[in-house]
Amino acid sequence: MKTFLASIVTAAALMAGAAPLAAETRAEKAETRVAEMLEGRTAGEPRNCITALNSSDLRVLEHVGIVYERGDTIWLARASDPRQLGISDVPIFDRFGSQLCRTDVIRTVDRGSGFFTGSVFLEPFVPYTRTAEG
Repeated sequence: MKTFLASIVTAAALMAGAAPLAAETRAEKAETRVAEMLEGRTAGEPRNCITALNSSDLRVLEHVGIVYERGDTIWLARASDPRQLGISDVPIFDRFGSQLCRTDVIRTVDRGSGFFTGSVFLEPFVPYTRTAEG
């Protein structure tokens, strides 16, 4: 009986210890995805504008920012308030010219209703390129 009780207590303790790991926040999950995406890459000099020739290569990372991949380079522009990029938000970029700039107006609308949900302001675009070992 003592062995059975000890097993139950041990199992409960393990489950209680595992609960905080499962309770990872959306922001933490997003940062984990970013770390995996940028693994083996080195950050370069940030820029306010980039030439984004193909808008279909532009992606939104929920609760992080905007990503543009061109060749061997991944450009990441983090949002000033990453909570503005939720799972049901669709960004609308009002670009001024051929470049994508951090000062461009980015509005978000709800995917289901189409209603305005907020504005997104970007930090500079940081290029990440593969390292020699990566």
